[in-house]
Amino acid sequence: MLTVTELRAAVEHRLDEAGRAWLDSALTDAAKSGPRPDAPGPARWELDFASAGRHVRTPQPATMTGRSAATDRPASDSPAAVAGPTPAAGPTPAAGPSEAASRTPGGPPGRDHPAEQAAPTETIAADHLAPHDLPDAARVLILHAARADAPTVARLYAHGTGAERRAVLRALPHLGLFAGPDAVPLVEDALRTNDTRLVAAAVGPYAALHLSPHSWRQAVLKCLFTGVPLTAVADWERRAQGDGELGRMLDDYARERTAAGRPVPGDLDRVLAMTRALPGAPRALTREES
Repeated sequence: MLTVTELRAAVEHRLDEAGRAWLDSALTDAAKSGPRPDAPGPARWELDFASAGRHVRTPQPATMTGRSAATDRPASDSPAAVAGPTPAAGPTPAAGPSEAASRTPGGPPGRDHPAEQAAPTETIAADHLAPHDLPDAARVLILHAARADAPTVARLYAHGTGAERRAVLRALPHLGLFAGPDAVPLVEDALRTNDTRLVAAAVGPYAALHLSPHSWRQAVLKCLFTGVPLTAVADWERRAQGDGELGRMLDDYARERTAAGRPVPGDLDRVLAMTRALPGAPRALTREES
């Protein structure tokens, strides 16, 4: 994950002069104002947060170091572009995989890579900051500069478009509230949607640190179900290791897919192997632990 300094440098590298001037002004205003819980209306930086998409969409050709420019895929060909537009309204309930409770895991069915695996990864790389990443990155920088607290991010998420909600989720590791569980309801709300970019943003470092075992297992299954790649799930190896309950759920999900004649996500085997990584048979968690 990029630091804030690295992220700002990457964004400025892709903007024209007008875009860089706007970003500098927005970050300066955000740093001066900060959270304003008692203000009668939104702070200036909150308006900049909402309008970022209109100001940071003019990328300059990136200077590629040690790689061919031909590998810098245009946004129209990127997985995120293929994923489709982000909804501007509230979350849409999604039908996810069932969590079967009584089946006995059997031999692994055949695995395949379904078409859904084309969903995006929510990682912003310094040397490959695509145009569709620019508004998200600018909003992350604004939230960090404003030192946005839990009530502020909750309000921005509740009233924001899909893109604004995604930026709130991606900003969580850079904010002071990262250490506490106050933003867990936002993550859980995003995981109830069918927006794959929102789901991918929700399973970042904050979710890895704060989601309960049950909610995190459901998040992993939601990613597999919607085609969000495993690379979007922060710290999944640590949380999946030796998790017998997650292994049981994955086996049940694979059986359901196979019985329905549908391919099983290729990422499933990787997670399933990690649940069995500790010596001996994995121990199923008790109800209290789950």
